[in-house]
Amino acid sequence: MAGICCYGSPHPTLVYNLKPDVQTKRVRSLRCRSTAPNNSNGMKPKPNPTPQLLTIAVNGLTELLRIFSSGNGRLDTENHVQRNEVSISSIDDVVMTLELDYENAYFVTGIFTSAIYSDNCLFEDPTIKFRGTELYSRNLKLLVPFFDCPSIALQKIEKGCNSETSFVSATWKLRTFLRLPWRPLISVNGCTVYDLDDNFRIVRHAESWDISAVQAIGQIFTPSFLADRE
Repeated sequence: MAGICCYGSPHPTLVYNLKPDVQTKRVRSLRCRSTAPNNSNGMKPKPNPTPQLLTIAVNGLTELLRIFSSGNGRLDTENHVQRNEVSISSIDDVVMTLELDYENAYFVTGIFTSAIYSDNCLFEDPTIKFRGTELYSRNLKLLVPFFDCPSIALQKIEKGCNSETSFVSATWKLRTFLRLPWRPLISVNGCTVYDLDDNFRIVRHAESWDISAVQAIGQIFTPSFLADRE
């Protein structure tokens, strides 16, 4: 999730829990598709429209976190090492690297392989939109300290192509409490589409969720004991 932090048929799930539990893996085989998965009109999923006031509020909150965060250079160092070591020459390389990033639970750890992204990559979800892989890394670092008992399940990952571009589509489920006094529970099912350029670098990282942006933000202000009753 770039700012503040689905399919109908059953399928294997790849689960990564940040507690020291035993991890389980069941990876679905990959195949190339002529259109985005589970989309009858041949178009890739797009985020639902978000009220402009909410977008402004999320951008403002992210900027405040950036200003007041002390941070450290650990994640930046890891990303630079990955940028020098990873070689990408096909869409299959991208898929395998993304699988490893999901194994590292990059949404909730901030550890991801920057080498597979264009420096000017566009990042967007239903609440925020911006360009720059380094900025995305900093935004993740701002959010990581707020996650409590986070887990992310990679449900399916597929490669695809259409008349415009090649892409990788991943569906996932995110669940985490936040380190706030009322300990809200964030639970989102989502899909991320990774658009690739001719050099197999990700130029667009676009999330869509099974709930609206307003509902997602609303989870932040809902005490966990109330969320458990729903």
